Parts: sequence; structure tokens; C-alpha cells
Amino acid sequence: MPLWLWIVLGVVLVGAAVVLQQVFGRPRPCPWWFSSILWIMEKGPGRSRAGSTLLLDRARVAPGMHVLDIGAGPGRISIPAAKRVGTGGSVTALDIQAKMLRLLATRARAEGITNIRTLEADASKADLGRDVYDRAFLVTVLGEIPERVAALRAIHAALKDDGILSVTEALPDPHYLRRSTLLRLAREAGLRHEETHGSWSAYTMNFAPVRQRRGKSSV
Repeated sequence: MPLWLWIVLGVVLVGAAVVLQQVFGRPRPCPWWFSSILWIMEKGPGRSRAGSTLLLDRARVAPGMHVLDIGAGPGRISIPAAKRVGTGGSVTALDIQAKMLRLLATRARAEGITNIRTLEADASKADLGRDVYDRAFLVTVLGEIPERVAALRAIHAALKDDGILSVTEALPDPHYLRRSTLLRLAREAGLRHEETHGSWSAYTMNFAPVRQRRGKSSV
């Protein structure tokens, strides 16, 4: 697909998201019927800024790991993650939209992938368990969640002590969060900043959970 068409699709996606937010008066997830356009980050020029291989590498996802993908959509991160962790690992793909998860499940079946579990839930209210996951991803989705600190706290609890939450933000996403905003939200949720990749227009920040032991934070 030519570059100009990718740009047009991106503009359409941004415009629709802005309209939805204005109509409903609060952040809204990308609608399921835009799912094919979400692959612009995977197949188009956005690959070098936020492609799945790049993001999995930044989070150091390895075979045997258990991965949580929040706002999984049609599986742009979940499916490559499932392939990378292999049969010894697993991926939990969470999304608030059932139709997105059905699209993901259809893609996974077509590729013979059996280690993905789908979970329809609100990230800020979901019971994700405790000390379950080695890695968690929020890829251009945190800005769509109204209760952001609550969602981050749930992820914090679900991560293992040596786990990593990898958050990616990229323009022209209309729900883009600045790095300073993300750092503030993460601190409120008890997450420690570990490293940053990329530039201000498309970046990934990795965070580690801070556990409370004997009245002190482990570092």
C-alpha cells in the first residue's frame, strides 16, 4: 500500500476517534470496525516506530513467559507475543469489546495459535490475579481508559516481582499521553520507571512493580 494511503487511513482513524470522544464526552476505545486500520502500525510505515517485533524486543519477551496484553484489539501484539513465548508460555488478551476479541480469536485459529486466552473486561475493574505475569503491555491504549491509575494498580498487582509493564504511546493517536503524564500516573500506581525507548512522538517506557515489605519499598 502506498505511503499516501497509509497517511489517509491514519487521518481517518484519528478523526473518528476525536468525534467519538466529543459525542460521548469521555475517552473511548477504537471501535471494532476500525480493526483493520489498527494494523497500520504493523504493516505500514509505523512498523519502525511501534511494530510488534520492536515492542516485544523492548520488553525482552522470551519463550516460556506469561504475557498480559491490555486493550489487545484484533491481536496486533497478542499474536506475535504468543508465537514468541511458545507452548511453554501464554498470552492473556484483554479488551472491553467482545467483537475485537472475536476478531483476535479468528486470527489466532487461522494461524494455529492455541496459547492465547481472551478476556472481555474493563482494565480498571478486571480481576487480573496476583503475581501472574512476566510482562504486560499497554500499546496506545492507556489514554482510552477513564480510570487510568486503577488500571495501572491492577496491572501492578498482576505482575511478578521481576515483571515488566511496557507502555507505548505514539502520535497521531488522539489519546496520546505525554511522557511526564505517564510517569506521574505510574508513580501513583506504585510502578518504578526502568527505561525509555524512542522519541517523544513514539516512545516506550518500561516499569517495574514496587513491592512493600516490612514497611519499606523493595528496589
